[in-house]
Amino acid sequence: MTLPVPTMQAPPVAVVGLGQLGGSLAAALVAAGRTVTGWDTDPAARDAAAARGVSIGRELSGVVVLATPIPALASALEGLAVADDATITDLGSVKAPVLAELGARFGGRFVGGHPMCGTERSGHAATDPELFRGARWAVCLEPGTELPRWLRVAEVALAVGAVVVPVTAAEHDAAVAAISHVPHLLAAALAAAAADAGPLALGLAAGSFASGTRVIGSDPAFVTAMVEGNAAPTAAALAAVRAQLDRPWPALVEAGHAVLTRPVERRTLRVPLDRAALLALGRAGGTVDRRLAAFVEASLPA
Repeated sequence: MTLPVPTMQAPPVAVVGLGQLGGSLAAALVAAGRTVTGWDTDPAARDAAAARGVSIGRELSGVVVLATPIPALASALEGLAVADDATITDLGSVKAPVLAELGARFGGRFVGGHPMCGTERSGHAATDPELFRGARWAVCLEPGTELPRWLRVAEVALAVGAVVVPVTAAEHDAAVAAISHVPHLLAAALAAAAADAGPLALGLAAGSFASGTRVIGSDPAFVTAMVEGNAAPTAAALAAVRAQLDRPWPALVEAGHAVLTRPVERRTLRVPLDRAALLALGRAGGTVDRRLAAFVEASLPA
């Protein structure tokens, strides 16, 4: 059933945590003309955000974005005044544990999110207002999610140049285990194995080694929290990689090459504001690109 979604003025956005992701989001939203309040326990992060036009304050309303590390999400709002009608979302790289914690606390007001972007850098000095442009942003649509709130979160993502992938928390965690969490573990293993190979190997390391190990330059505490927070899907995805490595090498190389060189043609369509239709779009590799009244404009692999 398609639910009626009222038209409303874009609400203000409050960002809690002004490191790379949160600081970049706040700066991008200011550039897009949205009203943005920010907060961080670090005075330097607050000062840096204020210099980019973000209002600093403890009173949060509209769409409240939690951009803290996953272990800090549960306590991120302590000492802050959150409006009773605020929509709560997050930027965490694991969704099921966050849904269990914040969904129980906020009910249908909570909408999980995860922008698929970022670098191995961290902190407010890594802020980049263009960080989200062209990125895919997973926005969770659970059975209890209030669709108007889902749209408010989706519109925040669209406002900073991202495209939206409708997904459930469980589907998100299985997918990112394969394309994000296992790659972090593989990068760590590759770097450690190269170190064991000795100084000559590290001295000869060039582009392919740098590309294969880049992400493990991230904060180890962040990577550990991410993979341990998504342990079962990550273990399953890692087992699938091990199975691939057992294939004859020519077949493995050919299969991997085919994936990365496949045609990337897409077609545009309109999708109704309906939970089942939106999730079907995400499962098919589609993205929401624009809001159109009672529909969204989307794109799908051709």
